[in-house]
Amino acid sequence: MRHARRAAKVDDSQKAVETALRSVGAWFQSIGQPYDLLVWFRGSWHVLEVKDGVKVQSKQHLTDGQLKTLAELRLSGVKLVRTPDEALCAIGAKAWPGEAA
Repeated sequence: MRHARRAAKVDDSQKAVETALRSVGAWFQSIGQPYDLLVWFRGSWHVLEVKDGVKVQSKQHLTDGQLKTLAELRLSGVKLVRTPDEALCAIGAKAWPGEAA
């Protein structure tokens, strides 16, 4: 018997983030689990978790499963982004506000 895999829920802001990544020539794959996007930009890999910035702060966090994966893989580079601008800053396509360009 085959078990259907349920599609991961995509936050509302992910489409806008993907459009922004595409606009700067980043390659990305929507992976869904354990994190949303695997991004290649200017010779570096980036792992992004997209959260909906409109939701209350308590809904904008990594799940227990994501935190467990971070610990197991000893990853420290997963970047939580809420907007297209945050995504571009996270991959180095744009400077964070207040930083020199």
